[in-house]
Amino acid sequence: MDADDTTPVPPPGCPAHGSGGRVPLYGPEFAADPQAYYGFLRHYGPAAPVELAPGVEATLVTDYATALQLLQDSGTFRKDARRWRAFNEGKVGPDSPVAPLLAYRPNCMFADGADHLRLRQAVTDSMARVDTRRLSRSTEQISGYLISQFGARGSADLLGDYAKQLPLFVFNELFGCPADIGDRVLFGISGMFDGVNADKATAVLFQAVGELVALKRSRPGDDVTSWLMQHQAALTDEEMVHQLALLLGAGAEPLRNLIGNTLHRLLTHDRYAREGGLIDEALDDTLWENPPMSNYAPHYPATDVEFAGRHLQAGDLVLVSFAAANTGPALQATRQAGSNRAHLAWSAGPHACPSKEPARHITVSAIENLFNHLPDLRLAVPEDSLSWRHGPFHRALAALPARFTPVQPVHGADRADGPAPERTPGGPAARPERVGRWSQFLNWLTR
Repeated sequence: MDADDTTPVPPPGCPAHGSGGRVPLYGPEFAADPQAYYGFLRHYGPAAPVELAPGVEATLVTDYATALQLLQDSGTFRKDARRWRAFNEGKVGPDSPVAPLLAYRPNCMFADGADHLRLRQAVTDSMARVDTRRLSRSTEQISGYLISQFGARGSADLLGDYAKQLPLFVFNELFGCPADIGDRVLFGISGMFDGVNADKATAVLFQAVGELVALKRSRPGDDVTSWLMQHQAALTDEEMVHQLALLLGAGAEPLRNLIGNTLHRLLTHDRYAREGGLIDEALDDTLWENPPMSNYAPHYPATDVEFAGRHLQAGDLVLVSFAAANTGPALQATRQAGSNRAHLAWSAGPHACPSKEPARHITVSAIENLFNHLPDLRLAVPEDSLSWRHGPFHRALAALPARFTPVQPVHGADRADGPAPERTPGGPAARPERVGRWSQFLNWLTR
């Protein structure tokens, strides 16, 4: 290329020329080196044309200040996915691989105006009631259980054996899931995000959450489900089901990735000590450089508008690249000045994550407990052999193999210092031959 040619050059392996000039954010090339793609996208200006899946076009905001402007302007940009023009015109079908995370559902994530305020306030107030001591106790119990399943082996996949499962178990406890319902919640959420029988998994999740709502209407408890139900917003059963499915599903995947990505950082950067406050530092560095949801926050212009140097039509899909915004040149000085939590990993504006403090607490507790049990934990394979899951939205390892000195498993009774989660009389916990993962944990607690 001539020195005065300003045409951006795609990163190695980028098939942008085959996507109508749009840069594809899927496939192995993007997963292997997303920062190369973000560097390329910055040549377009604060926003760039991308493709999320074959035929699914979007505009991606990569600049920090521009991202804040978008996230805070609820008048120009709306969240209701029923505005998505390409979906309404049939250019994107419900069978698209990105539809499950973009298609409309009646929850606070896809609501605007008064509907959003009402639903969001109920969620925020209910999550604010989570006691950190209870959260620590629950995380420690569940962490101990998961470690007991692999500790004697001396090796584990810290993603599949630990980071993937721990958030689901913690949420089951926080939301008051009895054994039978909890087993199906775990099955549903895992299947939705693993892409295996996703339709069946989604149906199982919503059926289980519906039963949980019915149970708590008749027998409320000291849990997020009951608090949400008792809120002055007076949510209907349908609204309850959709808010709970959002909190369970949208919380589990990012938290799984956050735990996994922070563990990856601790195991691949020698400068971090494995004691004291440096887990917090590693967590913040992960949120800056490797956020669990890299590209998301779907928005739609209410009218045709000029934004970030691009002409957008009403209903065009616009996303924010938290990863690109966090690592852009404009933010380096801010970070070096010590503003270690000014990143956008939790989003911003009226739709910012309502659970960031519980998420931080769970992540730090889970990692501290893991290293307390397995102090010589180390990566079992060369770092460059690790692979990252494909997809436009998340930043997530496929596996994180580790080795350690084998330890003797602990029993639940040795660790439980509070009341066990709720059981359903006559449910799977009473029939060991048919138990699911949540029932097995409940059984372990009482051994």
